[in-house]
Amino acid sequence: MSIWRDFWLSCGHHLLDRDATGKLLVTDEFLKAYLARPELMPPAEACSAERGLHSALLRDPRQPIAASRVAAIADADTRENWQTIIAWRDHLVRYCSLEAAYLEIVRRDIKFPHILICQLVQAILRNALDDCGDVFMLRAAEMFFRPQRLLLQEASIVAVDEETDPSPGLHSPSPLATLLGLSPTAEVDLLSDSTAESYWERSDRFDMALDLTTGRRGSIALGDVVARWLSHLLAIDVVVEPLPELQNAPFSWYVGLSADATRVGDAIWNGDDLDDGARAQLVSLFRLTFRDPADVIENVRGEPLYLLLAMNSEGMLRLKPQNLIAGLPIRQVEAVN
Repeated sequence: MSIWRDFWLSCGHHLLDRDATGKLLVTDEFLKAYLARPELMPPAEACSAERGLHSALLRDPRQPIAASRVAAIADADTRENWQTIIAWRDHLVRYCSLEAAYLEIVRRDIKFPHILICQLVQAILRNALDDCGDVFMLRAAEMFFRPQRLLLQEASIVAVDEETDPSPGLHSPSPLATLLGLSPTAEVDLLSDSTAESYWERSDRFDMALDLTTGRRGSIALGDVVARWLSHLLAIDVVVEPLPELQNAPFSWYVGLSADATRVGDAIWNGDDLDDGARAQLVSLFRLTFRDPADVIENVRGEPLYLLLAMNSEGMLRLKPQNLIAGLPIRQVEAVN
């Protein structure tokens, strides 16, 4: 039996409000959390313009900021950081919810730093999975916003968070994690029935490995997260099942869940033979079925849809959840305004 507890405290979901439909509303407290980032905290040698801007936004994080005010900052890198975060803030507050702001980024291909988008994805997933007591799903969901290193162990494929690398000096903890007193650790355990209970207390450490071997709980959980993601953002109901191989059905539509998976899918689509290297990079294959056929555009209605997941040649996996929004043949995509 699954038991719900709190998780992913570092994403700042406690700082957000929710509307009547359960979507996330930006608060002043959430915006102020960005001001705790090391890129924005004024150092001792900061100029008066930088210190004044930081103090002003701490008082009122939504106030309009003239471009001239940022231009007055002496350090060029600092000016760029402030330009980025103010543009990001302006985008978030422009929409009725964080979910709507994210959908607009995907649909218009708006360029923001990857780290900010990943933090947004984590907050939205934290909301979508709020009632989830299945830690296998929660660990699989981490793949949506944190790069993974895939390890081959006998007949298993195991995902380990990239930042679990114990080498000193390679990674810095997030400022919010530091404020919450969440300490990094290099110890890694494989998520299993015997270790599942420990996930709740260490969810912000991202230090549990996940077995992604087809048919095991990790791959099934990843399919369930995809279904939850689409339900939350687009209000469509799908079933996502892991497959051991392509079945005897036309390869009519596919979505690559990573850049490498898209390249593999393109090769299959074009009828090219996959070499051993490309086959080795393909980690997972899923079949996606719409419960309501009316959600699908007519020319592919009733055809099987496939999702592909692949790592690069160095064993790194960077899942792209935006591909699920942009790549599926969905007839109605305006579920979030």
